Amino acid sequence: MSRTLKAAVTSSTAPSGNDAVGRTVRELIADVRTRGDEAVRALSARFDRWEPESFRLGDEQLAEIIGTLDPQVIEDIKTVQANVRRFAEAQRDSMSEIEVETAPGVFLGHRHVPIRSVGAYIPGGRYPLTASAHMTIVTAKAAGVPRVIACTPPIRGEIPAATVAAMHFAGADEIYILGGVQAIAAMSVGTETITPVDMLAGPGNAYVAEAKRQLFGEVGIDLFAGPTEILIVADDTADPFVVAVDLLSQAEHGPDSPAVLVTTSERVAAEVQTHIDAILPGLQTGDIAGQAWRDHGQIILADDLDEAYRVADGFAFEHVQILTAHPREALEKMHAYGALFLGEGTCVSYGDKVIGTNHVLPTRGAARYTGGLWVGMYLRTVTYQEVRDPQASADLGVLCGRAARVELFEGHARSGDVRAAKYAGATLPWTDHYEAAARS
Repeated sequence: MSRTLKAAVTSSTAPSGNDAVGRTVRELIADVRTRGDEAVRALSARFDRWEPESFRLGDEQLAEIIGTLDPQVIEDIKTVQANVRRFAEAQRDSMSEIEVETAPGVFLGHRHVPIRSVGAYIPGGRYPLTASAHMTIVTAKAAGVPRVIACTPPIRGEIPAATVAAMHFAGADEIYILGGVQAIAAMSVGTETITPVDMLAGPGNAYVAEAKRQLFGEVGIDLFAGPTEILIVADDTADPFVVAVDLLSQAEHGPDSPAVLVTTSERVAAEVQTHIDAILPGLQTGDIAGQAWRDHGQIILADDLDEAYRVADGFAFEHVQILTAHPREALEKMHAYGALFLGEGTCVSYGDKVIGTNHVLPTRGAARYTGGLWVGMYLRTVTYQEVRDPQASADLGVLCGRAARVELFEGHARSGDVRAAKYAGATLPWTDHYEAAARS
């Protein structure tokens, strides 16, 4: 039986259900629906103290903003985006289109058709998440989305130059310095100057997440986002210092970010806690990471690795890091996770920032039933059917007539009947009454 050596004070695995946030977001969306650009401008001034002549950046502005950056920053952005693009394109290439002849003369197929327009939200706030531009925009373009618009808020009244560069080099067709619910609403319902999109992608604060939730259905979304999560499975071979550093690397995302260690080693458990206590005072984000660890951190001692994997599956966390002697066995033993990070040479921060897999992943237990953002989310797999052989159509017509009448769908049945009659001479008794009327 597993034992909890450090328990979480509060849970962050379920949505808070904040009614006040929901009401506020509903009112803001309604305002943008009603007043369009006027509402967007007023809300941007109210929340971000930002009301430029145009929220959309022109070509000259883009060149000027990007020109302020250190060349190394630009080179790094392009390198990371190449990694993301390479993996996304490989995923796209793995998705075969098919056409099969399921019976003589009956052809069925599917195609992968890109969504026509996507809105990418790149957060600002506490951290300018430049990497979110790579994950949302590069992946959409790899899928073949023809129009990607991107919004990011100003940070303390300034345009975040690195984020803008990332959006531009990722391939965004329109870039807006616009944040919050007003950005989500403008991209979803449209205004006089912003044509609405078909899908939204990207993380954000509680208000942005709630706006996406309320607009889901009117537009598609990538995922319902919650606090970032990390779980590490470690055995006695794990380096406790590395484990401690990696746990805190994700805890710094926010004060409600859970960080969990499941280990088979009592020694590792004790030393990890000692290292965390030593690291936090010198960590620049220690106030945030410390609160997250205090309130949402856990250390669980498992009898063996099989039990550790079962415990980890029960959490169904966004990020699961495997620091064991044989990390690849987790590929077979584990089932519920957003992404696996195998071995000491790999870490969650690589996935967040540079390695090329997508960092938009399921949280709050959603890994039980869905994966994260990937190129396939920007594609609609649509089917088509073609019956070329008249006898095959007649046979299907007879079958359709019987199957539909079992369900009392007479109209459906008649669509099958007419083909059975046209291609194989079947009778249509249900036409007798109006044929008689026509003769009279």
